[in-house]
Amino acid sequence: MAGGSEDDRAGRRTPPLPWTVRVQLAALALAHRPDGSIRRLLVSLGDLKSGASPRPDASGVRSADVTIDASRGLWARVFSPSSLADAAADAPVPVVVYFHGGGFVLFSAASRPYDALCRRLCSELRAVVVSVNYRLAPEHRFPAAYDDGVDALRYLDANALPADAVAVPVDLSSCFLAGDSAGGNIAHHVAQRWASVSATSPLRVAGAVLIQPFFGGEERTDAEVALDRVSALSVAGTDHYWREFLPEGATRDHEAARVCGDGVELAEAFPPAMVVIGGFDLLKDWQARYVEALRRKGKPVRVLEYPDAVHGFHAFPELADSDKLVEEMKLFVKEHRSKRAV
Repeated sequence: MAGGSEDDRAGRRTPPLPWTVRVQLAALALAHRPDGSIRRLLVSLGDLKSGASPRPDASGVRSADVTIDASRGLWARVFSPSSLADAAADAPVPVVVYFHGGGFVLFSAASRPYDALCRRLCSELRAVVVSVNYRLAPEHRFPAAYDDGVDALRYLDANALPADAVAVPVDLSSCFLAGDSAGGNIAHHVAQRWASVSATSPLRVAGAVLIQPFFGGEERTDAEVALDRVSALSVAGTDHYWREFLPEGATRDHEAARVCGDGVELAEAFPPAMVVIGGFDLLKDWQARYVEALRRKGKPVRVLEYPDAVHGFHAFPELADSDKLVEEMKLFVKEHRSKRAV
C-alpha cells in the first residue's frame, strides 16, 4: 500500500472521470501557477459562496452561522435536520465537526462545494454537522488552524449549540471529527490534542474520518512522482501550501506535515479512525504511512481505498465513489457513536 502501483508507473495517467468533473478540476488547476503559487484573483472569482439558510431545504436540512470567537473571526456553519420524523425522533443525534480542505490557504465553510457536502452529510448521516471556518494561511500559520479546531470543540463542550441553530437534540458524547485534505490533517491534530487534555469533558470524540488527508515530508514518494498533475493537485502546489502554512524556515518534515514513523505521538484516548485513500491521489503514500503509524501504536483504523479516485473526489456527488464514501461514513458513525444515545 505504501508505494505507487504498477499501473501508475506504467503510465496510466488519466483517471476515469466525467467531463463535468474534468472541467472543474481543470479550472482549479488553472488557479495555480506552474510554481504552485495561487492566482488569488481567479480563486476569489471562482470560490462562490452560499449563505446560511434557516429554512429547511428539499432534504430537510437547515443551517445557521454561529460565532465562536469574534475577536479572531472564528465561526462555524451548523447544519441541522429540521426534524426526525420516525420512531427515534426524540433521540439525540451525533455531531460531526467538519474541517474543509484547501491546503490550509483556500476556501471556507461558506464555499459552495463545502456547504453542499455538509448538507449532504447532515441528511445522510442523520447528524448535526458543524463546519468550522478556521483561519487561513499565510496570514495565520501553524498552529492557528489547530488552535481554532480545538477551540471549536471547547465551545461545544462549554456551550453546546444555540437553540436557534439546531432543531434536534444532540449527543456530545458522540462527536466525530472529519475533514478532507488539509481538513483531514487538522482532524488528526485536533483529535490528538483533545485526547490529551479532555478526560473529564462531556464532549467525547468518538471517531475521526480523514478523507485523503494532507500529510507530507521532504522525501519524494513514488506516488508524488507518478501522479504529479494527474488531476488538479501537483507537487509544486502541495509544496507551496506547506510553505504558506508551516512556520517560516520549517521543512516539510515538521511535525504538522510528517505524521508517520515511530516519532508520531498518539494519546491513549486517540479515537478510532477511518482513513480514505484514492488511487490517483499523489498524497496516497503519505496517507498509507499514516495508517501504518496508527496500527503500530495499536490504534483501531479502518482504511477505505478507491482505486480510481482523484484527490477531492468526495466533493463530486456525480461520482459513484462519493456515494460509497458517504455510506461508509454512515456505518462508521453508527458503529462508534455512544450506545447511550441509541
